Amino acid sequence: MSFCEHCQGQRFDRAQVLRTLRALRRQWRAAGRRARCEALDAAIRELRRLELPHLEGPDDDVVDSEIVH
Repeated sequence: MSFCEHCQGQRFDRAQVLRTLRALRRQWRAAGRRARCEALDAAIRELRRLELPHLEGPDDDVVDSEIVH
């Protein structure tokens, strides 16, 4: 099973943003910035819940059971 190029890109982008936010949260916790960490926790939770729709292009009329959108 694979993801179409568009969906794979979205998964990569989302993962990259989550990694960056988590790294920043670790830095702020080490520096004792609790209020900022709480804001980052909320942002991370919302980003994980975010569902980005698949954008269908002209080639998407072909149904392939091996590709997940």
